[in-house]
Amino acid sequence: MIFNIASQFAVTPAEARRADHHHVVTKAIEQEGHYMPSRRHLLTGAVATGVALSMQRATAAVAQQKRVIVDSQVHLWPASTPERPWLPGAKPQLPEPFTIERVIPLMDEAGVDRVVIVPPVSLEGERIDYAQEAVRRYPGRFAIMARVALDKPDRAARLATWRDQPGVLGVRLNVGPGEAAWLTDGTADWFWQAAEKARLPVMFLTEGQTSLFARIAERHPQLTLIIDHMGVGAGLRPRPGSSENNMVPEAIVQAAALAKYANVSVKLSSVPLISTEPYPFRDVIPHIHRLFDAYGPERCHWGTDLTNSFARATYRQRVTQFTEELPFLSESDKDWIMGRAILARLRWTSS
Repeated sequence: MIFNIASQFAVTPAEARRADHHHVVTKAIEQEGHYMPSRRHLLTGAVATGVALSMQRATAAVAQQKRVIVDSQVHLWPASTPERPWLPGAKPQLPEPFTIERVIPLMDEAGVDRVVIVPPVSLEGERIDYAQEAVRRYPGRFAIMARVALDKPDRAARLATWRDQPGVLGVRLNVGPGEAAWLTDGTADWFWQAAEKARLPVMFLTEGQTSLFARIAERHPQLTLIIDHMGVGAGLRPRPGSSENNMVPEAIVQAAALAKYANVSVKLSSVPLISTEPYPFRDVIPHIHRLFDAYGPERCHWGTDLTNSFARATYRQRVTQFTEELPFLSESDKDWIMGRAILARLRWTSS
């Protein structure tokens, strides 16, 4: 590790004082015209120079390291056109399309290196062609969690080659009230086995059914499961300015309980929608802390769900909430949460 190397060349206070004293004495002798460097002085100077150069190299190496920041969820969508219409009755999260041209400058300004695109199922259905356009135009900056219908077992054959599609790393499931029964009535059973066999990471969001994934995680230990938005689906979020219908604490309890399964991790995402306060959303920090304690840095993933709460905070603030406002996180913790963990979990290796 770089920090270990630097520590090996650290100079103790006593050594520093001796070096300063040697410099002062040497300078005084030089000024009197009597300086004749001894072999010991030459060796001491060489060692000091070597130590200084080594420390400079270690410091430079540390300075060159850059934290890789990966947003684990952003929706992108183009305008609805006759040639490429949205699904009937679709309602976008923002009045204007959230396009590739809009997100790239926001990423650059906020210091976000990569983004996991989750195509909005309510607009796009199972289409991923626009997300793949982003992957093609900006290699290494985008990846995709594609959609699959849990009630269509004929999709199983496609999962074997799912990651052969450009940019696709896994599957994203949105288990709303209409799909909740599929988790227990056998409808979705085909999917867990097929995804596990294909080594497909699965992100999922529920509205109070997170605990049902304990059985799935236990039966399929090689299946990578990632809880979206701390397990807080749309129907569980509080109304701004009201304490009524706040089901967030129970959702956090359910999410934390799955930490005992090594194949489960959690996205600490969509924080503004879980909060009833302005930035830095301090009422959510205890929930983040609880999940961090349960899962550890290598199984926690920062994310924004940017378009779902676009006016609540800037993109940069969503970064700094984790890098500046959570004192219980070490710099190493932040490295994992802000990017390293999701890259490892999704096996996203492209640069």
